[in-house]
Amino acid sequence: MFKALRITVIAATLAAGAAHASVNPHPEFGMATPAAAADRHITIKADTKWVNVNNGDTVTFDVNGKSFTWHFDTLHSEAAFDLAKIAPEGINPGMITVYVASNPLYRG
Repeated sequence: MFKALRITVIAATLAAGAAHASVNPHPEFGMATPAAAADRHITIKADTKWVNVNNGDTVTFDVNGKSFTWHFDTLHSEAAFDLAKIAPEGINPGMITVYVASNPLYRG
């Protein structure tokens, strides 16, 4: 019985991990967050080439009438990546680079 219970717990853990991976395919950049938690709002326009955020910021991005909110929690103190990597399916921000600066609370 213990062996069956252990197998069930392992299977449930793996399933939860797989579900989380499909929701957040890039956890190294942070996580999707409810819009109510946003500190900032950034509107992506046709001429937007990049956005600047700080590690620890929670930002709502408005893209062509659709929006999503992201909490930046990068593994490194500074990072740069394509916004499309974190945009949910159905939102195409185009070629925009996100520059994540170190958190100002922890800067020397």
